[in-house]
Amino acid sequence: MSTADEYRITAMAAEHAHQVLEIYQLGTDEGNATFETTAPGWEEFNAAKLPEHRYVALDVTGRVLGWVAAVPVSDRCAYVGVIEHSVYVHPDARGHGIGAALLRELIRSTETAGIWTIQSGIFPENTASLALHQKAGFRIVGTRERIGQHHGAWRDVVLIERRSPVV
Repeated sequence: MSTADEYRITAMAAEHAHQVLEIYQLGTDEGNATFETTAPGWEEFNAAKLPEHRYVALDVTGRVLGWVAAVPVSDRCAYVGVIEHSVYVHPDARGHGIGAALLRELIRSTETAGIWTIQSGIFPENTASLALHQKAGFRIVGTRERIGQHHGAWRDVVLIERRSPVV
């Protein structure tokens, strides 16, 4: 995959499914992106993600370079303004500002919708993701030690959040 320096951010659609899930699997295979071991099918992914808060970065040929999506953290009314997000960039497309652009679009859409907190959990070994999020205004809340097993080993997760200054 060759990365174009030009890309655009657009709403994720079913036509992007194959490439979105391929990028998800590539991140999963690297071992520091998620506790999951395989990407879900499109139906499961599509049903879980909030449709108004998921985007893809496309190069000039329409190839998906990365994606961002969110899920509600709870169905309780007190948490209606809190979401958890994931952002993945194709390994060959990293270092071109795509992750930052996807996060900016997620922040724009969530603030417009009245969402005041975006959160996530990141493996501490994923230093690139932690740096990306800190540059985007996320703060480290704390570390959940040995919160889950991944390939037979206990893993820590760094909790991050971004509180909207306008909502």
